[in-house]
Amino acid sequence: MKKILLTLIISATIGIVHAQNVNIPDAIFKAVLVGNSAINTNGDSEIQVSEASAFGGTIFCASLGISDLTGIEAFTALTVLNCSSNLITSLDVSQNTALTSLNCSGDGYLQGQITSLDVSLNTALIEFYCFENQLDSLNISQNSALTTLWCYENQLDSLDVSQNPALTTLWCSNNQLSSLDLSQNTSLGDLNCAFNQLTYLDVANGNNTNMNNFYANNNPNLFCVDVDDVAWSTNNWTNIGAQTYFSTNCQAPPTTYVPDNNFEAYLENNGMGNGIPYDSSVFTSAIDTLTYLDLSFGAGTATGFFDLTGIEDFTALIDLDCSYNQITSLDVSSNIALTTLICQNNQLTSLDVSSLSNLTYLNCGDIFGGNMIDTLDVSYNPLLIVLDCSNNQLTSLDVSGATALTLLWCQSNQLSSLDVSNNTALTSLSCDNNQLTSLDVSNNLLLSDLICQNNQLSSIDVSNNNVLTLLFCYSNQLTSLNLINNIDLTLLVCFDNQLTSLDLSQNAALTTLWCYENDLDSLNVSQNTDLTTLWCSNNQFTSLDISNNIALTDLSCSSNHLTSLDVRNGNNTNFTDFWASNNPNLSCISVDDVAWSTVNWANGNIDSWALFSANCSSVAFDCTDSLEVTDVIIDNTNL
Repeated sequence: MKKILLTLIISATIGIVHAQNVNIPDAIFKAVLVGNSAINTNGDSEIQVSEASAFGGTIFCASLGISDLTGIEAFTALTVLNCSSNLITSLDVSQNTALTSLNCSGDGYLQGQITSLDVSLNTALIEFYCFENQLDSLNISQNSALTTLWCYENQLDSLDVSQNPALTTLWCSNNQLSSLDLSQNTSLGDLNCAFNQLTYLDVANGNNTNMNNFYANNNPNLFCVDVDDVAWSTNNWTNIGAQTYFSTNCQAPPTTYVPDNNFEAYLENNGMGNGIPYDSSVFTSAIDTLTYLDLSFGAGTATGFFDLTGIEDFTALIDLDCSYNQITSLDVSSNIALTTLICQNNQLTSLDVSSLSNLTYLNCGDIFGGNMIDTLDVSYNPLLIVLDCSNNQLTSLDVSGATALTLLWCQSNQLSSLDVSNNTALTSLSCDNNQLTSLDVSNNLLLSDLICQNNQLSSIDVSNNNVLTLLFCYSNQLTSLNLINNIDLTLLVCFDNQLTSLDLSQNAALTTLWCYENDLDSLNVSQNTDLTTLWCSNNQFTSLDISNNIALTDLSCSSNHLTSLDVRNGNNTNFTDFWASNNPNLSCISVDDVAWSTVNWANGNIDSWALFSANCSSVAFDCTDSLEVTDVIIDNTNL
């Protein structure tokens, strides 16, 4: 029993002894402390808590390769700590409230790795050296006794020294500071803030003439420095940039908020920033005189632009192209000088151009289904010449006030009506793929292109449109089409209607005709000698003569009721397409060269019972005897 009791007493004693020792896991750091007789007063191999708390002197452990300073918290009376040029990644000095001097800096060869440091409880701190680390913030608002601060070569983007009135030395160079206010530091005698991104520096603290050193060079966007005396500073402080000057009343240059990182990066890279990447800010003076801005297709960025907040300060902008991005909203209300706005293929749901009275060109259309604008008011844009609002969700569109309009593309919306009677300058109108039941273009005498397919039109009058060259009116409900006055017409696409006749006698300039899927019982193209393409399948005519169409190279006349087809235009060998199949009563086709046509046009292009001949009218059939041929005929039944 006595042995057991003795064992318990010994174990408890050992535990108490261990509990009184400071945990110091880094062997190098521990060796420094154990080897210091002023600390290790009993000369053993450990540092007791009582020894640590009683020590009020200096611990110097610089440049030893220490990676962990755990244990320092036990030295509550410590006044000076120099642990510079080690491998420390973190440092907790919250218990070392008696510290007056702290040096945890790196050196020129061994950059420190400390990323954060809290000295808010070290209110007695007078000297603080934390240079050459990785600090991105530093709060010294509780260190009012501080006289010396060396924090250069970190990653600080801001530094507030307004609560440090005793500060005499400040070295904060080689950071990312954009502003520095030293107006409250009336004792300051030594300043180095070079190699930053300063745009604002106030040194008007009433003590300039007592300053021994002043360095503010290599701040490319620092133009003005607030000082006590301009003449004195100019004569004595030469370590500034060539663009920098002194003043007793500098004002910080206005800045513009640019939250989109890609947009800000673009401005920075193109000389329109403030010299500080990704700070969501640019100098307003760098952008407010710009007249042209092309941001289309992301302007070289990987993902394009999502937000153009900041564009409102481009007040001189005349031409803006932000097409093919991922912009969800666009405020151009302040860009009143704009004459050209291209914002197509984004993700816009609304667009207000009411303040753009100078606007002449507007493209807010979409071909990829991104923009979904449901309302668009152009009544305040009287100078508008070009308007493309295609592929949106518009249910109405009033262009009556845009009397200068020459091009209107409003296709693929949900329009049920469209009034262009006031748009007498219009030359191109594309209103296809809507829900229009009527369309009046009688006042549009200059119209050259009319694209109105895929609507619900039962009629279209183009008799006044004498300069019309292109007409797309397919997939409507047209029963007639008068083209007598359209002598300049070159391209006519009117398929998928209910046309029963089509007079093309006055359309000698016609080169392309697609009139398939109608109810035509005849088609005369003898006057259309420039015709190169004729698609007239799925109609009801019985004969077709293209012998006058010497330029024709593309013919599709399948699925009719043909009994006669004359393709002898002297140009057969230049044909790219020829289709005459599904004409059950067509037994003979007149061609330029029977052999050539048989080789090139007999493989599904015609029906199996149809023959090629140089002159079908010379072919004689005997109902009881065998077939007699007076000209060369080749039967392609078995080919």
